[in-house]
Amino acid sequence: MDRHKFKTYRRQRRHRRVRRSVAGTSDRPRLTVFRSLRNVYAQIIDDTRGMTLVSASSVEMVRAGDLEAVRAGNREGAAVVGEALAARAKDAGVVQVRFDRSGYKYHGRVQALADGARKGGLEF
Repeated sequence: MDRHKFKTYRRQRRHRRVRRSVAGTSDRPRLTVFRSLRNVYAQIIDDTRGMTLVSASSVEMVRAGDLEAVRAGNREGAAVVGEALAARAKDAGVVQVRFDRSGYKYHGRVQALADGARKGGLEF
């Protein structure tokens, strides 16, 4: 198994371990994060209904012109995505969420997205 596949496998194992204790409900849905090498994606999910309530990503922010392609994959871009997600969540009536870091360290872009969501008004 090459190094990249092994790292992905270990992250998925951590993610499954975290998901045992973190579940989204209608009152407090789950905010989940995915980061690729170039972009960052976030969703707010109600696990009881199995529905994505709100989503935001750096890809759509670049296409809309709200974010430069140069900043899409760094901490600044992640913070902008977090703020956009929080604004959309408020419109959908979501104020409190559970944060699911998806097996990533709470560090760098993941932390910046969480801080941006908090700045936008979401409560963790």
